[in-house]
Amino acid sequence: MNPRLSLLLATTNLDKVREFQSLFASLPIGIVTAAALGLALPNVQEGADSAAENARLKSTQIARQMGRWTLADDTVLEVDALAGRPGVFTARYAGPNADMAANRTKLLAELAAQSCSGRAARFVCQLCVADPSGMVRYEGQGECRGEILSLPRGEGFGYDSLFFIPELGKTMAELDEVERNHVTHRSRAVAALAAAFP
Repeated sequence: MNPRLSLLLATTNLDKVREFQSLFASLPIGIVTAAALGLALPNVQEGADSAAENARLKSTQIARQMGRWTLADDTVLEVDALAGRPGVFTARYAGPNADMAANRTKLLAELAAQSCSGRAARFVCQLCVADPSGMVRYEGQGECRGEILSLPRGEGFGYDSLFFIPELGKTMAELDEVERNHVTHRSRAVAALAAAFP
């Protein structure tokens, strides 16, 4: 299938790259990484108050600087018992230089300190496509609801090993590729984005 449009993927996260490559494989929209082009992505500071604003910020700035159609995402984890935290601080919850292990540790510590027993949560993925001039052209959002476990299950990136999806009886880290491509926040965001294309 020859794509009608090729999008520069605004991430260097190899786990995200693999997931997006799988999600776009059946669509008439191509994606390419900066590494595959022998280029380096510009560094964009994410300081917005929402996932949508962060995705727009990344896509528009990188599109202008690279002169290419650009796809950016921002994904947040929102936990009900924590009033929606980590939210926009999902990737840096334990501090600007913290790794994901530290982020997971902080999340579990905060939940353990809560008097309520509810651990309901949702992942939200916001996608934004900007054209080479930096104009936002397409957007899509997807979410996946679940709950936060006390102990990790499975091998995955981010918070996936703690995020349990009751209807599947698995954490996000335990899903196979077929399941991921149907139920995750990214798969639903990609579907919404693809539906917006003419």
